[in-house]
Amino acid sequence: GEAAAKFTQLTIGDGLVSQLPALLISTASGILVTRSGSDDNFGTQVSSQLTAFPVVIAIASLVLFILGIIPGMPTLVFFALSAASGTSAYLMYKDEKQQAKQKIEIEEKEIVESESREPENVMNLISVEPLEVEIGYGLIPMADESSGGDLLQRISSVRRQCAIEMGIVVQPIRIRDNLQIRNNEYVIKIRGTVIARADIMPSMVLCMNPSGEDINIQGIKTIEPTFGIEALWINKDQREDAEIKGLTVVDPTTVMVTHLTETIKAHSYELLGRQETKVILDSVKEKYPTVVEELVPDLMTIGEIQKVLQGLLKEKVSIKDMVTILECLADNSRNTKDIEMLTEYVRFSLSRTICNDLVDEEHRITAVTISPDIEKLIGSNIQKSMQGSFPAINPDITTEIFNSIKVMLESTHFPTNIPIILVSPRIRPAFRKLIEMVFPSIVVLSLNEIPNDVEIRTEGVVSI
Repeated sequence: GEAAAKFTQLTIGDGLVSQLPALLISTASGILVTRSGSDDNFGTQVSSQLTAFPVVIAIASLVLFILGIIPGMPTLVFFALSAASGTSAYLMYKDEKQQAKQKIEIEEKEIVESESREPENVMNLISVEPLEVEIGYGLIPMADESSGGDLLQRISSVRRQCAIEMGIVVQPIRIRDNLQIRNNEYVIKIRGTVIARADIMPSMVLCMNPSGEDINIQGIKTIEPTFGIEALWINKDQREDAEIKGLTVVDPTTVMVTHLTETIKAHSYELLGRQETKVILDSVKEKYPTVVEELVPDLMTIGEIQKVLQGLLKEKVSIKDMVTILECLADNSRNTKDIEMLTEYVRFSLSRTICNDLVDEEHRITAVTISPDIEKLIGSNIQKSMQGSFPAINPDITTEIFNSIKVMLESTHFPTNIPIILVSPRIRPAFRKLIEMVFPSIVVLSLNEIPNDVEIRTEGVVSI
């Protein structure tokens, strides 16, 4: 027994002692190699690696405890090391658990904060653009300046044109592609609602005959989207031949821009909100502060002025002369708050502006009138509502009036190509309300809206 003990001490013990330096050197080399990619110092890395996994320290504590109970081993030393490492493992485990708990709390806090911000994000998602144009995939080159497309520049000029002609401030027009529509289709939207749409051929040109006669050129038949006349899409090399024959030829960008411009004019009253009205008033106030300060807010609110301007724009009356409009409202708003009545007063003050586009080269207005019977019928059945005056007459009689108007329009030549019906001032708003859905392009004038120096030429009478 004594011989075996001596043999064990001299062989195993001596072998372990001789291997310890090699073990330490290998461990040190491994640590130095693995830390080469880190910017931390040696002490920080050793500490972080030793404390990264508490379970390893716990296993080491258990091993030290087992070594301590082996006979002949220094029990006190191993037990002390085991207790120290075990305590360290427990503290590290507790700290790791606390850090995990804090991490969960931070993540939950971030989720709560994200949810608290969600309503704002949703509001951004549900907001709509006042005016936007969606184009199909095939029309994207028209908007790409690097490919020679000038659509963006041309559409930007539409805002300037609307300001000059109609006096309205159009918000920037958003243009975006939409893969859900046809390749060569474009869609015009106002406040998210589709107002107009059409197809164009980006590699061709549109040919139209101003006289309305058939076009004797080979091409693809279509309908011009703005004015609804028959047209042809022809190749670009046919353009010169078409122009020699006296035909009107326009490029596809012009077709779209013209359609957009006329759509904005027809729906300009929908684009004029209180904010846009305030912008206009602020602009006028810079040069004419007196009339604005007298009118707003003592006599009229911005909303009431907006409704008057919308009434004018709905009948395609320019509101560019805002000083005259505000002067008229300041004079008459003391006596009445009726928006329809105030709009009629403003129309009277803008009589020259209204008639400017309606007179021909001889400074004459060509129009049709309505019979005394119709005028009396409408005048005796006018009812007022929140939307204005309207005639409450028999539907059959209304149909007869519409048929008579249609016949007169087909048989009457208007030099300015704008159909005009003259009525008395008393029934003008109601008559306009009666026919606006069926004949939106007809201008309904009252006799007092025509300046004295303008000659009136009547070509027919609407009767039943």
